[in-house]
Amino acid sequence: MRKRGVYILFFILLLQNAVFANYKSKDINNDLIITVAKNGKGQFKQIQAAINSIKSGENKNVIIKIAPGTYNEKIFLKKSKISFIGAGIDKTIITQAIARDIWRCDHNDDWGVATINVDSCSDILFSGLTIRNDYGFLNMKDQVLPCANDSMGFKTIKTTGHQMAFRSFMATKLKFIQCRFVAFGGDTMSPWNTTDGMFYFKDCILEGGVDFYCPRGWAYAENCTFITHTGPAAIWHDGSLNEDSKTVLVNCSFKGYDGFKLGRYHRDAQFFLINCHFPANMSDEDIYLVPTNNIIQWGRRVYYYNCDKAKSTTGFYKNNIEKAKGHPTGEQVNVNWLFKNNWNPLAY
Repeated sequence: MRKRGVYILFFILLLQNAVFANYKSKDINNDLIITVAKNGKGQFKQIQAAINSIKSGENKNVIIKIAPGTYNEKIFLKKSKISFIGAGIDKTIITQAIARDIWRCDHNDDWGVATINVDSCSDILFSGLTIRNDYGFLNMKDQVLPCANDSMGFKTIKTTGHQMAFRSFMATKLKFIQCRFVAFGGDTMSPWNTTDGMFYFKDCILEGGVDFYCPRGWAYAENCTFITHTGPAAIWHDGSLNEDSKTVLVNCSFKGYDGFKLGRYHRDAQFFLINCHFPANMSDEDIYLVPTNNIIQWGRRVYYYNCDKAKSTTGFYKNNIEKAKGHPTGEQVNVNWLFKNNWNPLAY
């Protein structure tokens, strides 16, 4: 009986591998499914190869399923309506080691500065993935390197400098579920689109240095954990092109080195922190304005509701949400309130 059970289990595993390797078809929702496995049991061994296989003008939703493994790839994406589904937050890992300052010595823009680079697309989902930029973990000392684009001909590359795991340009409607974004330096998660950028995070872990969570436009994060490794502040926002743009954090938790600061801004910004949790070792300094030559046309807009800090009963995070434009209540601040009729990330 035991031998028969072993045979049955072996047959099931063979069948699963065959399905994973050969399945590129429509599911019940008429989606196109592509499989990636670095061990060769998918249609592609590399994620970028799977992206490149998508025909220009494809009008179906595309699902790229990524098997467990560490994929040492730099990803470039300019195609819409794609879902990247990993095997789990620490099972499917995409990693590179890139210092932005090194990249810009030989390039005139940021296209390629991150582990995942996204531009000119919309309706993208990332789920069950870890995305890393390991430069700061692998280079623990500052170094001076030749730099063609620097007037001095060389540049000091700091171990805590800009190290982007994710960088988007004119992209919108980006959704991240159960993902982890890791860097040692700044700007780990950089979804940048002040014009119409809309970004949604749920059950994610974000780690890095200064401004390691720095959305531009409209962003909503719920049930996320923010871990500060280095730098003077964790979160940042740019809402300088539209008075309505804002970053919203709901039921999020923060961790970090002793004395780390919550956040800062040097352009027009708008922060809403609802039911958030701060550790005892976090600085008692509020989100602050960095000295800047930028004109802050809409004033200071930092709002809290029902937040708490370990071993503290009062502080900068006291309720003041009623001072925001429109006088919202904490219960009103949700996804629909933020994105209005422009996008509903909960619809799919």
